[in-house]
Amino acid sequence: MKLSHLSHTLIGSEIVKLGNQIKERIRLGEHIYNFTIGDFDSAVFPIPDALRQRIEAAYRDGFTTYPAAEGILELRQSVAQFLRRREGLDYSPAEIQIASGGRPLIYATFRALVDKGDRVVYAVPSWNNNHYVHFTDAVHVVVEARPENRFMPTAGELAPHLGGATLLCLCTPQNPTGTMFSRDELLRICELVRDENRRRTPEEKPLFLLFDQMYWTLTYGGNTHHNPVELCPELRPYTVFIDGISKAFAATGVRVGWAVGPENIIARIKAILSHVGAWAPMAEQKATAAFLQDREAVDSYLAPFKAALQFRLEQIAAGFNVLRAAGHPVDVIAPQGAIYLTVQLNLAGRRTRDGKLLATQADVTQYLLEAAQLAIVPFSAFGAGPDNPWYRLSVGTCREEDIPAFLGKLRRALEELEG
Repeated sequence: MKLSHLSHTLIGSEIVKLGNQIKERIRLGEHIYNFTIGDFDSAVFPIPDALRQRIEAAYRDGFTTYPAAEGILELRQSVAQFLRRREGLDYSPAEIQIASGGRPLIYATFRALVDKGDRVVYAVPSWNNNHYVHFTDAVHVVVEARPENRFMPTAGELAPHLGGATLLCLCTPQNPTGTMFSRDELLRICELVRDENRRRTPEEKPLFLLFDQMYWTLTYGGNTHHNPVELCPELRPYTVFIDGISKAFAATGVRVGWAVGPENIIARIKAILSHVGAWAPMAEQKATAAFLQDREAVDSYLAPFKAALQFRLEQIAAGFNVLRAAGHPVDVIAPQGAIYLTVQLNLAGRRTRDGKLLATQADVTQYLLEAAQLAIVPFSAFGAGPDNPWYRLSVGTCREEDIPAFLGKLRRALEELEG
C-alpha cells in the first residue's frame, strides 16, 4: 500500500528494536545479560523517594489536567534556579520549554531551525541524529569520530563542514560512548561556531548549536562537564540545550525534560509542540518542580547513584582490560560519564569450534548473544558502518553480582573461537 515518503523511508529505532527482541527472549525464559537499552532497572536504580512521594501526592491532590503548553510556571522557575545553582547558566522561565522527555524537544528544535535541504553536521557514533535529519529532509553532513579521540569529534574534524551549515549537534557526556569533551576541545569547537556566525550576514540563517546534555550530572573520575554558553557567551543566541530528569535521576519513565535557549527559538518550539501535545504530565511537573528545589534530597540521591554507576562501569572496563591482556581481540575506552561503556569485540573472520565463520559484525553480535548470553548494541545502530567492531554497553540494568558471571561467560566464548 502506498503511504507517505517519510513512512516508507524512515528507519525505526534500531536500539528499541534490539531491546524488545532481547526482552522477549528473557520473557520466554532465556537468561541474558541485557546491556542494550539506555534505561534503568527500577529494582536496581529506583527514582528518588522524595520525587516518587511528590508524584503520588500530586495525583492525590488532583493535578491531572492539561499543563500549560510551555510547561507550568513553577517548574520552569525551578529549572531556571537549578541550572543557575548547578551550572551557572542564567535563563529566565520564558527561555525554558518543558516536554515529555528529550525526544520531542530535539524533534521540535529540528523543526524550528532546519529547512529541507539545510546542512546538519553531526558525528557518528551518536544517538538518533541521523533520524532527525531524515525527519526534516535535511542534508546529512557526517563526521566519523575515531577511537583515539574517545569517539568524540574534534574541532579539526568539524571545521571543514561548518561553512554554510544550519545546525551542529553535540552531546556530552555522549550517548553511546560514555565519553566527554574536554574543556579545551569544546572551547575550540565553540570558537568555530562563533567565528562562522560572525562571518554571516543578518540575511543569512545562523549556524545553530543543539547541545544535548541529558547526562551532565553523571560524570566520573574527576571529569567535569562544560557547556558552550559558559565557555563562549557569544553563542547564547544560537544554542539550544536539551536536558531533563530522565538520566540524572533514573526517571526515564517519568517523562520530564526541558529545552533551554533564546526566547525567540523557545517560542517556536512551544508552538510546534502545542500541535504535537508532547507535554509532561501535570502531576510529574508539579512533583519535579518541588524536587529540584530540595537540595538535600537531590544531593543525597546523586552521590550514591553516581557511585554505583561508576563502580559498574569501572569493574566491567577492568574486566575487558584483563581479557585484552590475555591476548583476546577486545578493547575498552575508559568511562568518563553517562551510563555507557565503549567496548570493542574485533571477532569478525574467526570461526567457532564447529567451524562456523563469523563473517560479519552482525555474526559477531549474534555469537555473543548465543555463546555468552551477552546483549550489547553495535555502533552501527548509531550511524557507524556495519563492519564497525565497537559496541555500546549500558549499565543501567546491571546488578553488581552479574559482572563476574558475564565476564566469565564472555571469556569462555572468546576462548572457543579459532583463527
